[in-house]
Amino acid sequence: MATEKEIKELIKQSQDYADKAGLKLNPNEKVVRGITMGLLRNKEFKGDIYCPCRTVTGNKEEDKKIVCPCIYHLQEIKADGHCKCNLFWKK
Repeated sequence: MATEKEIKELIKQSQDYADKAGLKLNPNEKVVRGITMGLLRNKEFKGDIYCPCRTVTGNKEEDKKIVCPCIYHLQEIKADGHCKCNLFWKK
């Protein structure tokens, strides 16, 4: 189970990434927290912070693509205004 410290650290890392990438985090803090907890749960049980909206295949090379932020997020944000899991949004 993720600690409060781990949750806050990952949210900060996500915010830092969003700032550098010209994005923003979902304005709903409960959603951000829920996604972050899903990322940390995946780290605990599957070995890395795989996007909770993607299926881990067990193939390490393929699964690298879905470590948050996944390789799909910028394309999804461009098309939909946010990534599939709703963590990152267009500014």
